[in-house]
Amino acid sequence: MAIGWKGVFPAVTTQVRSDLSLDLADTQRVVDDLVRDGVTGVIALGTVGENNSLDHDEKVKVLSAIVEVVAGRVPVITGVSEYDTRRAVRYAQAAEKAGADGLMLLPPMVYVTKPHELVAHFKGVAEQTGLPIMLYNNPPAYRTVIDREVLTALVDVANIVAVKESAPDTRRFTDFRNEFGDRYVLFAGLDDVALEGLYLGAQGWVSGLTNAFPRESVELVAAFERGDHAKALEIYRWFMPLLHLDADHDLVQSIKLAEQVMGRGSERVLPPRLVLQGERRAEVIAMVEKAAATRPDLAIAKAA
Repeated sequence: MAIGWKGVFPAVTTQVRSDLSLDLADTQRVVDDLVRDGVTGVIALGTVGENNSLDHDEKVKVLSAIVEVVAGRVPVITGVSEYDTRRAVRYAQAAEKAGADGLMLLPPMVYVTKPHELVAHFKGVAEQTGLPIMLYNNPPAYRTVIDREVLTALVDVANIVAVKESAPDTRRFTDFRNEFGDRYVLFAGLDDVALEGLYLGAQGWVSGLTNAFPRESVELVAAFERGDHAKALEIYRWFMPLLHLDADHDLVQSIKLAEQVMGRGSERVLPPRLVLQGERRAEVIAMVEKAAATRPDLAIAKAA
């Protein structure tokens, strides 16, 4: 199954009102702004989109609103993050009906699968949808590893086409390339090893902090792709203090707070998460304000 996924795919936020009800109009505004700023794809309802704090019907409403506002300008891939295969299939089929262009499929939540169980879960979902699928590997968060054994068992599943690699060990990009060639499209999935991932064969970057600084994120990847490695490194080094936030336990709160500081969205989050408080909140605000005050010189920013 051929896909054209590459570049910068922000894991977009789900906006909520002060009473914590869904704000679909503001979610659409946030996503539209990102597309206008040049991102090449959108991840709806990933970790940053607070997938597991929403019920099935809410997820479908959010996804449908995002598909509507994107209107085919870039691919919309939705997270499939469920407790079991049955629920994952249900949401995958609803996402396909809602107009999603692809799925970002996670291991089952809570239960830690053995490799053969993980393979069965991925196959069980893939067999029930025609959409292309990106597998999401994030061992620190989900205690499950999508390793060589798992990917070997899935080689013949035609619509499993990509892997979002969020393990901090960047050697995995090279190992996967050596083992599978171009069978799987690789995406860097951890912000603070994104450039390393691109150098080692990733075709794109699923990003959290792009929500706050989309133009810099787009230019970082564009500079890498045109061979301007000095500019890519300049942006990456400027960005790095914020990119580290993506690897922290409170990444959702930090990213939404960064959005708010930059005038792009609200810091409100859904329980059990709570907005950052005290020293941590002040720390993140100071980091974002410093980044905003020291932004690298970009032609794209000057033209806006």
